[in-house]
Amino acid sequence: MRVLAKTKSVWLIVDDREIRAAPGEMILWAALDNDIYIPNLCAIRENSEPFASCRLCFVEVEGTDAPVIACATPVTEGMVVSTTGARARTLARTALELLLASHSVDCANCLKSGSCELQNVAKHLGVKLTTKRFRKILRELPVDDSNPVFIYDPDKCVLCGRCIWVCGEKLGKGSIGFAYRGFRKMVTTFGDEPMGRGACLDCSECVVVCPVGALVLRKMT
Repeated sequence: MRVLAKTKSVWLIVDDREIRAAPGEMILWAALDNDIYIPNLCAIRENSEPFASCRLCFVEVEGTDAPVIACATPVTEGMVVSTTGARARTLARTALELLLASHSVDCANCLKSGSCELQNVAKHLGVKLTTKRFRKILRELPVDDSNPVFIYDPDKCVLCGRCIWVCGEKLGKGSIGFAYRGFRKMVTTFGDEPMGRGACLDCSECVVVCPVGALVLRKMT
């Protein structure tokens, strides 16, 4: 938890707990700093413009008509937040089940099993990873094992954008990005070149921020 000067903080209530946060801090980080878990996959604290793409961090704020996403909603003095409200939970669970409908769930053989954020989110929301609420449609894309440092399995990618942000904004490389649209959308290199070429050869920062088993270090094998 970060230490905040009393003159530079606001007080709010999250799940009946009074906490404080820096003015303008997003609800998500204020809660996480105080050991209050809110599901998320795409959030990066250093990112000044939240992706808000995974839609898993819905919370309810007293005085608002509908749930809001915690990663893009700043705290205000006296704000009252519930992370367990029925409407917020329904939206988050639906978002998770939609994600799982196109996600390759193979935890028994996944190198990230046990430290996968998707597993944490599913457990927290009470959703089975094998949920059948929506019809399962997998892209069945080939695994890219051309890189000597890491392996990329696009079928396990949740399109959170973390790897793209780190590569482009933090490192200034821009070696990877989103390509295509809709169901075909994926993370790839320029020209769909294997990740065993170019700037990716001496870097594994994308692996560090990947919340699931899409990018894993070879030394984990």
